[in-house]
Amino acid sequence: MKQLTEDFQDKVKLLLIRHQSILDILSKGQEASARVNRAVVKSATNCGCIGVNANKEPIPEDATLYDLKILLNSHVDGTICDNCRDIIMTELGKQLFYIAALSNTLNISLGEVITKEENKLSTLTIFNLT
Repeated sequence: MKQLTEDFQDKVKLLLIRHQSILDILSKGQEASARVNRAVVKSATNCGCIGVNANKEPIPEDATLYDLKILLNSHVDGTICDNCRDIIMTELGKQLFYIAALSNTLNISLGEVITKEENKLSTLTIFNLT
């Protein structure tokens, strides 16, 4: 995994020419995030391959964190089609590009970020959500 993230960061470093300013990187990252959101929304509103059923779910007062894992859901009905999947993957790729660009600018290793977060999740398990 670490080699994959290092290779990706190196490629981003080579290819990022126009938007090297941290301000450009931050604004392009926000734009990429918005495009991911729009692609997911279009899967429901334009294509219709998925639906969104976002009703409030009743939670018993005595529910534990483990119970919530079973009681709560994603509110997504259906599965994204191949076309929407390709579009969303493309937009996620652009978002990853700007995450890597920001990491490069701040001299942060994505591999270290992922390892640190994975260790935190492993240590805290479900209690990370509180």
